[in-house]
Amino acid sequence: MSAKKTEMHRLQELIRLHRMGRSQREISDLLRMGRPTIRKYIRALKETGLLAGDASDLPESAELRAAVEKHAPQKTAARQSSSVTAWAPVIEKLLERDAKPTAIYQYLCMNDTDFDGSLSAVKRLCLRLTKQAGPRATDVAIPVDTVAGEVAQVDFGYVGMVFDEVKAVMRKAWIFVMTLGFSRHMFVDIVFDQKVETWCQVHIRAFAFFGGVPRVIVPDNLKAAVIRAAFGIDGAAALNRTYSELARHYGFQIDPAPPRAPKKKGKVERDVRYIKGSFFSTWETQGLAADRRQLMRWNLEVAAVRIHGTTGKRPIDLFEAEERSALLPLPRQRWEHVIWKTATVHADSHVQIDGAFYSVPWRHLGLKLWVRVCSHSVAIYHEDVILCSHARGKRGERKLVEAHLPEHRRDLRERSQSHWEKRASHLGPDVRRLVEAIFGSDDVLLQLRKVQGIVTYLEGFPITRANRAALRALHFGSLSYRAIKSILSKGLDFEPLPSGPTRAWSKGSRFARGPVSLFPDKEIIQ
Repeated sequence: MSAKKTEMHRLQELIRLHRMGRSQREISDLLRMGRPTIRKYIRALKETGLLAGDASDLPESAELRAAVEKHAPQKTAARQSSSVTAWAPVIEKLLERDAKPTAIYQYLCMNDTDFDGSLSAVKRLCLRLTKQAGPRATDVAIPVDTVAGEVAQVDFGYVGMVFDEVKAVMRKAWIFVMTLGFSRHMFVDIVFDQKVETWCQVHIRAFAFFGGVPRVIVPDNLKAAVIRAAFGIDGAAALNRTYSELARHYGFQIDPAPPRAPKKKGKVERDVRYIKGSFFSTWETQGLAADRRQLMRWNLEVAAVRIHGTTGKRPIDLFEAEERSALLPLPRQRWEHVIWKTATVHADSHVQIDGAFYSVPWRHLGLKLWVRVCSHSVAIYHEDVILCSHARGKRGERKLVEAHLPEHRRDLRERSQSHWEKRASHLGPDVRRLVEAIFGSDDVLLQLRKVQGIVTYLEGFPITRANRAALRALHFGSLSYRAIKSILSKGLDFEPLPSGPTRAWSKGSRFARGPVSLFPDKEIIQ
């Protein structure tokens, strides 16, 4: 490590004091310079003839520097070889890719078995290489001047625990800040989450507070605003669809800040730190409502009337004088609260939104669809084409359109015995008797699937044929789906029924045989 260099203006002062006849002790006290150092410079200046002369006519800095470098060169300590010098080319390449010293150290440990350097050595080498390379063009911070009404920056900042009066618990809280780029006037609110619903609502309250809308909003890359961040100039950012719809309604554009670049929205970043250090460091939470009121008062009575360090003016004065009139006017129609979500179509041909179930055409099973949720309706889209819409349902409620289910299976969702008996009655009294007989044939096993198959099959035939087939099945005690299908396919319903008693199964057990089958030659009184 080299000794601290002496500035040339101090050497000029040394010469001036020496020419005025001051002693080395006095010069040492006045310049805060050790006497051995003073003696060294005096000897060097005597050899060059610069020490003598008029106290008002001092040598130039360049002449002094040349004399000192020749007669009193700076001593530098011998530099010790770094333990990671062998990896300097690799470290230099990683530094060019903006890798940090800790990340470089971890990379070398993982990928080079011969590396045995320490983190401190890597940090020292990184610092030396950075100094040798000098500043890059990207290191220059370009101040951005915005015109009135043009840009507003928005951000969240964590502020600790705030009491929630509704749930009667302490909850994590954030402040939302919107700072106007020209006047530095700001809107501040306290929220308990960073959901897209909250994100849109605080924007609406901010626009109402300012009485207008900035033309461009610069958000951070949080999910409520930006789904996919843009990396590089040619990258495309994917905006949250709810936030995009809010922007279209209010007429502003969205310009997301690049990832990991807080300086790109430095105005609001500084305001977040200012609010946390000024308001929240002195205010004890009393509950969300009271905290919001006090924060709004502080914003208007303290933050808005302070002399801003950059503009040199009070934010409220600049806002009222120039920026308020430059903002876009508020839309006449109130924005309908809209939330866009994605939902997967489940095996029952429904998507679930906020605990309610909404049907979609069954051919979209397994697909992930976009859902536009409003206060009174839910619209479902596939590839930006609307599939269907439903009235908004309550939690647990099922909204079904019959046509969304497969035609041959949609009836199977009805599980009540009364429903199928009613449908059988529409086909005729004999079909109704057949269905009642099937349901009553077993007091343990519910014959629902059999009834569903028989009734839906009979509905495909004329009513007269359906009733004759049911009557024939009842006569022979053939209460199966296969028997009904055989009667109709073979045309047996057109043949007259034989004379004699009706055969029937006994009730009470699915495995018991009826008395007719046991005694076919005897007359059985039913």
